[in-house]
Amino acid sequence: MKNIVAGILAHVDSGKTTLSEAMLYQAGQIRKLGRVDHQDTYLDTDSQEKDRGITIFSKQAELAYADMHIALLDTPGHVDFGTEMERTLQVLDYVVLVINGMDGVQSHTETLWKLLERYGIPVFIFVNKMDMTGYDRDYLMDNIRHRLSDGCVDFLCEDSGEQIAMCDEAMLEHFLETGANDEQDVVNAIAGRKLFPCYFGSALKNEGVSELLDGMNRYVVEPVRGEEFGARVFKIGRDDKGERLTYIKVTGGVLKLKDVLTLRNSQGEESHEKVNQIRVYSGAKYDMVTQVPAGCVCAVPGLVNTYGRQGIGACPDGELPSLEPVLSYKVMYPTDVDAVTMVSKLRLLEEEDPQLQVQWNETAGEIYIKVMGQVQLEVVAQMVRDRFGIAITYGQGRISYKETIAAPVMGVGHFEPLRHYAEVHLLLEPMENGSGMCFDSICSEDVLDKNWQRLILTHLQEREFRGVLTGSPITDMKISITAGRAHQKHTEGGDFRQATYRAVRQGLMMAESVLLEPVYAFKIEVPQEYAGRVLADIVKMSGTMDGQEISGETTVITGHAPVYTMREYYSELTAFSRGTGRLQVDIDGYQPCHNTEEVLAERHYDPELDRFNPSSSVFCAHGAGYLVDWYDVYENMHVKEDPGFEISGQLGYTEDGYAMDIPVNRPGKSVSEMSITDEELSEIFARTFGGDYKDKDVALNGRFRRTTSEYKVNGQYNKSQSRDRQPGNGPLVGSRPADRGIATPGAFKRRKNGEDYVIVDGYNVIFAWDTLRELSEHNIDSARGKLMDILSNYQGYMNCKLIVVFDGYKVKDNKGERFPYDDIEVVYTKEGETADAHIEKLTHELARKHKVTVVTSDGLEQIVTMGQGAIRMSSRDFKAEVERVNEHLRENYLKND
Repeated sequence: MKNIVAGILAHVDSGKTTLSEAMLYQAGQIRKLGRVDHQDTYLDTDSQEKDRGITIFSKQAELAYADMHIALLDTPGHVDFGTEMERTLQVLDYVVLVINGMDGVQSHTETLWKLLERYGIPVFIFVNKMDMTGYDRDYLMDNIRHRLSDGCVDFLCEDSGEQIAMCDEAMLEHFLETGANDEQDVVNAIAGRKLFPCYFGSALKNEGVSELLDGMNRYVVEPVRGEEFGARVFKIGRDDKGERLTYIKVTGGVLKLKDVLTLRNSQGEESHEKVNQIRVYSGAKYDMVTQVPAGCVCAVPGLVNTYGRQGIGACPDGELPSLEPVLSYKVMYPTDVDAVTMVSKLRLLEEEDPQLQVQWNETAGEIYIKVMGQVQLEVVAQMVRDRFGIAITYGQGRISYKETIAAPVMGVGHFEPLRHYAEVHLLLEPMENGSGMCFDSICSEDVLDKNWQRLILTHLQEREFRGVLTGSPITDMKISITAGRAHQKHTEGGDFRQATYRAVRQGLMMAESVLLEPVYAFKIEVPQEYAGRVLADIVKMSGTMDGQEISGETTVITGHAPVYTMREYYSELTAFSRGTGRLQVDIDGYQPCHNTEEVLAERHYDPELDRFNPSSSVFCAHGAGYLVDWYDVYENMHVKEDPGFEISGQLGYTEDGYAMDIPVNRPGKSVSEMSITDEELSEIFARTFGGDYKDKDVALNGRFRRTTSEYKVNGQYNKSQSRDRQPGNGPLVGSRPADRGIATPGAFKRRKNGEDYVIVDGYNVIFAWDTLRELSEHNIDSARGKLMDILSNYQGYMNCKLIVVFDGYKVKDNKGERFPYDDIEVVYTKEGETADAHIEKLTHELARKHKVTVVTSDGLEQIVTMGQGAIRMSSRDFKAEVERVNEHLRENYLKND
């Protein structure tokens, strides 16, 4: 009989637990079908699960069907318990992915699919709730193939044979020759994740479940198990009596009663513990057995030195979960409870769920926990109340930020107190978003022995490094060893640990750091009458809209928004839509923070006062060690010209010992010139006016130069004196005309005090005004300069605060720029940010306290800014307004002459 560990995964409310119930019933494991709404399901045994109607903790059930034995693991579907689900994936042989036939593939379903791809787990798909009327099976299959994989095939379809064969070239040739598929080829294609069988039915009515089980029995193959004993821990829990349970999957050999397990902790230290009892759970009940073969799951009580993802015997440790908690809350507990006692209680819960991450600030006497969302917070509070009899509450939630760097930089660390010596040179390079941390060595063994290089790599991987902006963990970065030096007599292993840590920190101090914040991928469903309000809210939340679909009377809007701005939006949506709106969110990684300056001001983090992460180096002279600050380390380092040579004060080496061209970001370094290409200008023109700028035979070689230098010291930005002069002391504005925030020429009056703002979309105006457009065809620089002169005159007469924004979103390595020009303020947006997005952000910030007028001919932009309370004016109407002002200036000049 085949021993298989299979899991059931799904987006919340897809019917996952109901399908588990139906599979157990079909296999004869239970005699009666339970229901989630009746609170009598076989697997949801916890009181909170029954009350909430969702799965919170992964559960195990044993079932036998035909010649297949399945250890079935039911996992949580709610996004708040994603880490509980992910740690289960590392012990699964196959997965049944449940899709709600009413909704199709959801955003969280795609997240699950990516995780399954990461762990390489074969998948069977069950489309549930097909008993509901009005759902097209072919449409759902198209949706699944489009959103998940072309290898998804309806196995119950009459013409499925050809679709199955198309997943593999060899299978297709065999099908064309014989007209049929070889069953073993199909089995291999499923196991190799080239083919994903799809079945349709209704778990609640037990329809299609037998076909799913028949298909699994036919096409599932037991993975090759080794004869040497191995096992992996995937969960730590406690039974009803509070006894510690270690849940493991036996990956090879046999686990027997009275076996002595050799357990290694994360530091490689070993301990030995005896297996005094083995339990095989099925629902809330369990059987005690004397041995468990490979491919089965069991629980061992009494083990102390175990942890989640731990490998035992021949099995290596599992991977760290990719889903991470993004919210941090201060734990408020009764005054009669000792803080140390409270921490110890929470540590027990952290052991069961490592992603809970209890943080204890002993100096301040504060306890924080990191969670995925509000539901998990409530569950933790209930668990503390039920298990320990302590009522806890929470303070204001904080976002868990991360940091990365914008450009490569060299970091140097030197550690040389008396009779110790080590020096390390590291290249820190930014990587793609979501890539995590990567470590490598490009240092020649002629420069530093291989054993020292391996030691440095070990030290790089053994801890989580902190950034210099807020002290948040760093990510999306590759760190490579480029050089180093050891002393034949005085170097010890701990010396390289210190030098490595200091090199990373010194590099971060020199780098241009970027603060990252977690973002939600959201889906909002509202009646059409509320769509406009939702679009305006998305802009206010600094979000982006990915798509909008209208289905009957309902509008479905998808997009991304920062967790910080959207975490409490559900209650707001429910309020203004009167309960008709639906919101679904999933954590979708980290993106550059939308309000970096506010976060830095709030955190007050000084990297040079962080004694646990020193950036200075230790040198030795006259028999005594002394500290050298991070900004002076380059001038004191010992590895100099051989091999390689110095580039702008930094060293870089290839594996062959040749110098590399490593960009430098040192204090006081001027920033480089950046350009905008013909294609980028054409794209801006087409996005605004619908045409192609290049069709007009325009040869644009526009470039702009940053007029100020900007550098970072101690994680803070220092700006050159050219920025000390503030923009002018007032903007144009007037009372709102009756036509719903639309400004017309002559609608504004000259102000006595500059209390309001005018924001101008620079390229939009250039392309809309004939004179400027013709000038731009020869030289875009001249067109920009001419526009800024015009706006400066206009601002001087109207006494307004005027901001002109130019698109720089496609300019490579552009970090954005903001500087004064006469009495106006000029903004070039950063790479990846359009002028529209920046104007929306400015409007959101300023419209709360000021009257704001936005000059643009972009229709969507006008609607969005109006939704924020701004007055809109088209570029052509603004031209008439400027001409009117110029006429007034000419008349005044003639009167005074």
